[in-house]
Amino acid sequence: METNFTQEQLRDPRIREAEEIVRSCIHCGLCTATCPSYLMLGDERDSPRGRIYLIKSMLEGTVAPKQVRPHLDRCLSCFSCMTTCPSGVDYMHLSDFARQYIEASERRKPVDSLMRKLLRAILPHPSRLRLALLAAKLALPFRRIVARTRFRTLAAMLELAPKKSGGHTQFSAPQTVKTRKARRGRVALLLGCAQKVLQPEINDATVRFLNHMGYDVVLPDNVGCCGALPLHMGGEEEAKAMARQNIDAWHLQREHGPLDAIIINASGCGTAVKDYGHLFAHDPEYAAKAKYISALAKDIAEFAAEQRIEAPLGWSDIRVAYHSACSMQHGQRVNDQPRQLLRNAGFTVLEIPEGHICCGSAGTYNILQPEIAEGLKQRKLAAIGSLKPDCVAGGNIGCIAQLSGGPVPVVHTVQLLDWAYGGPCPEPLKHLQKRVRLLPRDGQAKETADAAA
Repeated sequence: METNFTQEQLRDPRIREAEEIVRSCIHCGLCTATCPSYLMLGDERDSPRGRIYLIKSMLEGTVAPKQVRPHLDRCLSCFSCMTTCPSGVDYMHLSDFARQYIEASERRKPVDSLMRKLLRAILPHPSRLRLALLAAKLALPFRRIVARTRFRTLAAMLELAPKKSGGHTQFSAPQTVKTRKARRGRVALLLGCAQKVLQPEINDATVRFLNHMGYDVVLPDNVGCCGALPLHMGGEEEAKAMARQNIDAWHLQREHGPLDAIIINASGCGTAVKDYGHLFAHDPEYAAKAKYISALAKDIAEFAAEQRIEAPLGWSDIRVAYHSACSMQHGQRVNDQPRQLLRNAGFTVLEIPEGHICCGSAGTYNILQPEIAEGLKQRKLAAIGSLKPDCVAGGNIGCIAQLSGGPVPVVHTVQLLDWAYGGPCPEPLKHLQKRVRLLPRDGQAKETADAAA
């Protein structure tokens, strides 16, 4: 794509990077076939190709930021376009920069601005999120009244608030949970922010599964939100502050021994942490440290696929529809590993039709763009329903929350793996316990059977 940036503009390394990305787009339009917002709206400006042209025009100064903002707001940042693109256009970094540019250039309407500030002030902070969920329960009866006001975003938040509070965690930071098996190494686990409030049992299952594979699990202090939420809302400096805190905390752990990996069990967070090297590429103090941390980051399925794991304790006829989160398949390009791990653990894995299309969660998207998100959710649920699975497995808390509440229970992939290798049955799948046939393993199967009884 032809560009018309001035030499003065190109002295800015961010503009120079944006120009290189824009020029790599050949305007072929293949991305439109896999873009969720374009499939839902049919507007070229709400496709990756259209947005790239709008961003180019905005940065060149021929289009005002306020004309670009609504179309970029409707982008889910699913990055399906990057998987489809034959030219390797780096849409992820272009769209993040454009969002930052727009937020710095144009003020939003007061209500919109207030709601976004509210989300950024609550969601990345577990203690605040717990209080907000408590308040949401009290306000839930009034959600239809709120929906008729200018605070429609608040109504969407109330609709999405879980009806059941998250349980208590077995493993909290700071501590190191040591394996009882032959020790293979030492890893750190990112506990996350929203996940440890909404479903802390996912982190517990991850710790047990890592211990089962022979790894001590470090749960460091002062590790919080990965920074993805504010970054995708145009708040780069806020995201960097969160990332710096995490980088420092993980580097501090090197004083106590080497880390084999930083394990992440929410694929949206994994995509963000793996990108810390790019985020701090122009920061002389953090560039090398961030690059090191990015190289250590691995999704739990990605890491487990590299390990030698013995046969599961049992086998079953349980049919699992595997939902590959956009941040997993498009952001991290981790595709086969979760499926193979589930098969090896004794489950039948089903492929969801249109598996490359987003479910509509996309961080805060289902709050800020509830109509489009709901359409994508129903499309995904229909695709899942066509398979008649016993459950759905996914690797991202946002997708799990988005798809839960329907007729098919939704769990994290690692919960199924933990169950298969000796952990407890996930609460939503208690009705499937009788369909697991235990394998004889020197009395271990009998112990598991007695525990289940």
